[in-house]
Amino acid sequence: MRHLSAKDAKPPLRASLLPTGLKDGSVTRYKNSSARSPYRLNLHYPRPKGALNCGLLTNVRGAPIKNAIILAATLLTLTQAQELEIFSWWAGDEGPPLAVLVDLFEAQNPGTVVINATIAGGSGVNARSVLKARLSGGDPPDAFQVHAGREIDSWVAAGPLEDLSSLFADEGWNEVFPKDLLELIRTGGGTWSVPVNVHRSNVMWFVPAKLKTWGVTAPTTWDEFLTVCPTLQERGVTPLVVAEPWTQGHLWESVALAVLGPEDYEALWSGRLPFSSPEAVAVWRTFGRILACTNDDAAGLSWQGATDRVVGGEAAFNIMGDWAAGYLTTTLGLEPGTGFGWAASPGTDGTFMLLADAFSLPVGAPNRDAALAWLRMVGSREGQDTFNPPKGSISPRLDSDLGPYTAYARSAYSDYTEDRQVGSLVHGAAANEVFTSGFAEVLEGYLSSGSAAQAGAAAQALAERSGIGAD
Repeated sequence: MRHLSAKDAKPPLRASLLPTGLKDGSVTRYKNSSARSPYRLNLHYPRPKGALNCGLLTNVRGAPIKNAIILAATLLTLTQAQELEIFSWWAGDEGPPLAVLVDLFEAQNPGTVVINATIAGGSGVNARSVLKARLSGGDPPDAFQVHAGREIDSWVAAGPLEDLSSLFADEGWNEVFPKDLLELIRTGGGTWSVPVNVHRSNVMWFVPAKLKTWGVTAPTTWDEFLTVCPTLQERGVTPLVVAEPWTQGHLWESVALAVLGPEDYEALWSGRLPFSSPEAVAVWRTFGRILACTNDDAAGLSWQGATDRVVGGEAAFNIMGDWAAGYLTTTLGLEPGTGFGWAASPGTDGTFMLLADAFSLPVGAPNRDAALAWLRMVGSREGQDTFNPPKGSISPRLDSDLGPYTAYARSAYSDYTEDRQVGSLVHGAAANEVFTSGFAEVLEGYLSSGSAAQAGAAAQALAERSGIGAD
């Protein structure tokens, strides 16, 4: 049984139903394993002064009858409050930006209790399997997080999503979202998700003062990186820190973009360039040389832990999406440009490898009206300019107000509007979900064998099984 976090609920009838002199904090309702959900939910409601927290059976000193009245009133309130279950993988250090978005929604929709159903795991690696099980079992959330791009094709093919084309027309979003991004959320004549942000995948992070101490500069090519690698190792510094497996796939896609260039990189996903071709196999050879300059304890390290090593001076560089900027500023309190620096990952300057987080509406959502209100809010200018600054991402809307954004985000927005754009593999934009999921096994095979030719052949076999190039 998984524990779900929930924002303290504020029932609309609290003033008329509950006695005065109450403080937020401790009448707890549990939604245990039942026909609807395998999760446990804690919702916190007001508690009388002097009460001891005993779940629903709150003990009010000397007032057992009052206790029963309070309990009955709370349960009555619960039956009248509307719920909205939002399913995502924004947990831990990525939770605060989502909490800000929930706060805005609750302010706009008083009386709706938001159930924040998060499944921890970077890039949604764990959340997707849980979501599949829920949808196939007839237990959909009201709205769920997806990556814009080809990842969504599998959800559409399975038939559990509502077409949002009419919502886009009603809200005028066809005019405020870029054409290239709209193409990532459309397939089969429908529009299937509402993008809430744009992240950049191909970013190298470092601390300028540390580089100065070590006498190195941020490399602009992987050859430059490989040249400086021994210098850093001699100083006891990890040249490039990597973490759990999905982050190594994240590194691979930046290496692939650098080695192939944007034209051939995109040709991989259309099937015009086979993964077994000499050009694509060369990506694995360069990748292997780069991995020789990384830490050997990657499997047990989170992406945040890898970022911490850069900040602490244990490592010089890290390739990570710009949710790292949100972590560096929101969680660690560092100032962009001084506390941390950034550059396009080596060899990719002038190309913006993008991914976009979005929300979709499943068929059969228990609280469809509330879900539609959520989608309207996350697609709005106010919603996006509230969420993205603490997240480290940028709004995909062309009318975004850049005032609240950090120096990093403003530079990312400039690159987003000026650079050539390509899609991320690991984060669902470039390839369908079958290939994206299977690529983890291809990567694992390469890490075991070290054979670039075998990796290329395995990736090509996966591409054929997943239908890449079939069109």
